[in-house]
Amino acid sequence: MAVSITDADGDDDFAESHEINVTPFIDVMLVLLIIFMVAAPLSTVDLPIDLPTSTATATKKPDKPTYVSIKPDLSLAIGETFVKRVDLVNALDAIPDMTKDKYIFVRADRAVPYGELMDVLEFLRKGGYSKVKLVALEGVPDAAAQQGAPTATKP
Repeated sequence: MAVSITDADGDDDFAESHEINVTPFIDVMLVLLIIFMVAAPLSTVDLPIDLPTSTATATKKPDKPTYVSIKPDLSLAIGETFVKRVDLVNALDAIPDMTKDKYIFVRADRAVPYGELMDVLEFLRKGGYSKVKLVALEGVPDAAAQQGAPTATKP
């Protein structure tokens, strides 16, 4: 309690209490926790891409991965920034802390033809980016793989 109603000597004056009331601090911390819990998923907004699924074991993702995404309309994006196909390597070179030995995660929509994916991989190889990982959703493979078609694994 912060104050005492009566003193031991019978005086009607209230005695001062030198204790810190931590209840407002706890309230503020809970509000901040809720704000960060809501804001954290919103800070990782991605381009909507329908990725295929894979049953391969997932590897550890680096702290700040570099994603190259191929949308169904065959447009390319690095992260969330759209780039032209011919400017892909120059845009990767312009990224701070980007080196040729860092992994690039390539995400291609399910509707992208295989030849277009290979063209992007060829652009990356010619630019000196040989460490590439293909991104897929974890879980049960799609219906074609369940019917006996051969499944691909991550490199």
